[in-house]
Amino acid sequence: MDLMEFDQTTLYFDEPLPLEIECLLRDAGASYGQSDGEAEALLLRAYFLAPEQLMVLVAMYRYYFYQHRLDDALLVADRTLDVASRRLDLPAKWEHMHPDHLGHAVLRSMGLLRFYLMVLKATAYIHLRQGNHGVGEAMLEKLAELDSHDRLGGQALLNVVREEQEVEA
Repeated sequence: MDLMEFDQTTLYFDEPLPLEIECLLRDAGASYGQSDGEAEALLLRAYFLAPEQLMVLVAMYRYYFYQHRLDDALLVADRTLDVASRRLDLPAKWEHMHPDHLGHAVLRSMGLLRFYLMVLKATAYIHLRQGNHGVGEAMLEKLAELDSHDRLGGQALLNVVREEQEVEA
C-alpha cells in the first residue's frame, strides 16, 4: 500500500465546514500574534462548537505548537488521534495498531488513514521534544511498522533520534 497515493482521496481540509466554524477559524488566523488571546479564544469556541472537526483540531494544534505550548499541542494531538481512530474504526490506542488494520482503514479513507499516521508522527515528535524519549521512540517504531516503505518519514526520524543518542553516549 502506497501511503503517498492521493488519487480520489478526500483530505481533512476537504470536509465542509459550517459557516460559523469557518468564520471563527478565519478570524483566529487574522488575530494570530496579537497578545490579547483572541486567537485562542476563537479556536476554543470553534472547538466547543465542533469538537470532532479535523480542521478545528489542526488549527488548534498549529496554534499551540507554534506558540511553543507543547503540553497543549500534545493534548490536541491525542484528541485528534482519538477522533481519527474512531472514524477509521481503528483500535483506540495507537499501541494496539497492527499492519492488518491498515487494509480495513484504507477502505474507509486513504486520506484519513494517512492523516492519522501523520498525527502519530507529530505526537511522537512532541514527546521527543519534551524529553519523553521512550514514548516518542515507541510511537515512531509503531509508525515504521505500519509504514514499512517509510513514505511518511517515521523511520528516518527514528534513525536521527537513535544517532543523536549514540553521539550523546
